[in-house]
This record gives sequence, C-alpha cells and structure tokens, in this order.
Amino acid sequence: MALHKGPAEQETEHHRRLSLNPFYGEANPVSGMTEAPPRHRLPDGPLAPMSAYQLVHDELMLDGNSRLNLATFVTTWMEPQAGVLMAECRDKNMIDKDEYPRTAELERRCVSMLAHLWNAPDPSATVGCSTTGSSEACMLAGIALKRRWTNRNADRYRGGARPNLVMGINVQVCWEKFCNFWEVEPRLVPMDGERFHLDAETAAALCDENTIGVVAVLGSTFDGSYEPVADICAALDALQELTGLDIPVHVDGASGAMVAPFVDEDLVWDFRLPRVSSINTSGHKYGLVYPGVGWALWRSPTELPEELVFRVNYLGGDMPTFALNFSRPGAQVVAQYYTFLRLGREGYRAVQQTSRDVARGLAERIDALGDFRLLTRGDALPVFAFTTAPDVTNFDVFDVSRRLRESGWLVPAYTFPANREDLSVLRIVCRNGFSADLAGLLTEELDRIMPELRRQSQPLTRDKQAATSFHH
Repeated sequence: MALHKGPAEQETEHHRRLSLNPFYGEANPVSGMTEAPPRHRLPDGPLAPMSAYQLVHDELMLDGNSRLNLATFVTTWMEPQAGVLMAECRDKNMIDKDEYPRTAELERRCVSMLAHLWNAPDPSATVGCSTTGSSEACMLAGIALKRRWTNRNADRYRGGARPNLVMGINVQVCWEKFCNFWEVEPRLVPMDGERFHLDAETAAALCDENTIGVVAVLGSTFDGSYEPVADICAALDALQELTGLDIPVHVDGASGAMVAPFVDEDLVWDFRLPRVSSINTSGHKYGLVYPGVGWALWRSPTELPEELVFRVNYLGGDMPTFALNFSRPGAQVVAQYYTFLRLGREGYRAVQQTSRDVARGLAERIDALGDFRLLTRGDALPVFAFTTAPDVTNFDVFDVSRRLRESGWLVPAYTFPANREDLSVLRIVCRNGFSADLAGLLTEELDRIMPELRRQSQPLTRDKQAATSFHH
C-alpha cells in the first residue's frame, strides 16, 4: 500500500494469550504476563521494558537480513565506534545550531570537505547543507533551479509560461515528485535500444527558453552506469552559442559522487565544468553512513537565491536554514564527519575500489554461467544489471529473484521503463560489507538453483507488473 491503513482488530483473547512467551514476564513465568497487548491500538497499560523489547524484536526477525539485501544502495554496516557516536548524538536536534554549535560546525566542515572533493572553484565560497537524504537534496536543488529561472523570467512566468526540467527517464522517483509538487513539466528522455540513460544530443534538443535545468545522473539506479555529464555540458555550451539559452546542469550524484572522486579521478563531471551549478549526494549510500543523511552543494551563493534561505531566530540565535524538514537528529551528520576523518581519501579509495572489484568479479562469474546476458559489468558504480540470455525460454528473471529470496538473498527483478518495457532485468548492488566471500556464497546459491530453473517448461511468472518488486 502507498499509505498505511490500520486493519481492524480481529485477534481473539485466546490468540493474544498464546502470542506471548510466559518467560517475557518480569520474573515469574507463572504469575507474569498472561496476554499480549493489542497490535493496532494503544494497550490499556504499560509493559515492562524487556517485554516490550522482546515483542518488537520477535516480529522484526521476519525482516530480511540487510547484509544480504542486494537491492538497496543504503549502507548496512558501520564500525562499532560510529554506532557509539550516533547513540551519543541521537538526542541532538540538528536544526538547533545555537544549542549544539559543535554539531553545526561538523556539518559545516563536511560541506567544506565535499566542496574540495568535488573541485569547487572556491571551496570557501561554496554553499551547502545536510539533508535527510539525497531525495531532499534533489528537491532543494530543483527549487533553486526553478527560482533562478523564475527570477530571470518573471514577466513570462506570470504570463503563464510553464517551466520544464530535462532528464532521463531513469532518474530516481524524487525528481518526478519534485516536478509534481512544484509544478514543473518533466521532460523525460526515454531509453532507446542499448542506451539506458540520458545522452547529450537528446538533452540539448529538449531544452528551450522555459527549461530550468538539465539533471545528469552520476550512477543510474537501473544499471549503475554514469551519464555523460561533460558531454551534456558541452552540448549545452553549443546550444548557448547558437541560441543564447544558458541552461544550468544539476548533477544527481546520489551514489556516484562518492565513488567517482576516488576510483575515477580522471572523469570530469563535477564543479570543474562551469555549467554544473549544483551537486547532491547521499551520505547513507556510498558515503558509508547509516540512513539518513544527504548533502546538497551549490557552486557559489549566486546559484542559491538568497530569498530561499530562511533566517530564523531560534532559541536566541540567528539560524540560516534551507531545508524541507526542520527537526532531525544530528547523529548521521556526526557519523559522516567521523567517516570522513576515519577514512580520508585513501581509505575511501580502498573501500570503493574493493566494492567495484567484488562487483566486476561477481558479474564475470554470472556471465560465465551462460544463462544470462550482462547489461553492465560494475565498472562505473559497483552495480550491474543482467537479463536472461536470448535462447533462455524456460525461466525468467522473476523466477531467479524468487528462488534466491527463498534462501535469504534479496536480488530485485524489474522491468525497464519506456521505451524498453520489453526488457526485464536483475540488478545487484555491491556495497561496503558485501565481501568476496559473500559474493562467492551467492554464486554457489545460483549454481544450486540453476539446474532446477533450467528444467522448468516455462517461466512461472504470470503477471510481470505484479512480480516487479523494485523500481529504483
């Protein structure tokens, strides 16, 4: 369900009595708790803390093992020291910079570190902020793009001109939300043949006087590939020479902005390109921090209109803020600063290169099975997508995903968007903590299930849309 709806309470008292282990009582299993609390309304009275913990703990055992979740980009392992720091800061409200000035200072330092990492022309002038994740960071970047366009086209906007945003159809759903919420026309470039993301020529062709910007994705969630940011900027440079249109580029580096600087140092995609006005990333993906933290940076104050920055007199202090959320914990920002200090450039390089090596090695072993065709090989993001080989007709990717799930592996199967709805794939995300040993265990599981899949007479999937368990 898109929104949660509480079901009607249907449990009998007999069922609730049997739902509770007698040992969950505080002391005596005979005279302790005799009935579990209701699950969909507040209980009449309090529980002992250990009883409440055990009830919640038992139900959460049915969740998948996050380390075996090869669908998510989100960090699933951090060092114990990071966990201690997060526990020490979970009660600090990130927005209250006057009361927690050192936490605010760590946020400022993280922005400065990212400005240097992304080659800002003047890191001291770069403006940025932390967010709850890359989705909020994208929203903020989109708002800044629209406001800059509106300020330049005030008369036309009041006259009914509708702004548009150019991007590939492979963008994360947060960009579709942005266009919906802020009344921007999304101009989505469909996939075409073996091109699964935005290309420079098509991006420039869709731009006009109402275009607020072009979104270039550094690391597509569909297949892990990088979009050609430099080529897109060059095409827009040529467009400006021809028409005078000055179209800014935002780089959605939710994953790639924390991979490319370390293992693709020669790739030019960041503030070295003058047309790149802003960049976002997700600290809780390849930034190696537990969810949720993201970052948004603008080349200079010029790219972030001053009227979007609120200055709030909060608890006696003047606090500039640009965010969709207000109160949120400071723990993730502290964890990001810890990880930056802990690893440094060489440490990040080692971690990201290891993830890429694991991805490429696993892709090669899957390719060697002969049943699959690789679309990507994990040589951009440590992510790769693959589909069944052309001659395979007795099973499909959904059958493979379903069989792997039986042994705890979460490998998503999904259908590509327009114009490649005919293509269904599996995708594997290799993160820190997914080691070569775990990749070997996954390969062993594939070796085990493949003979049974090959013996099927036909794919077992009846409704591919229903079977699609993951879209981004």
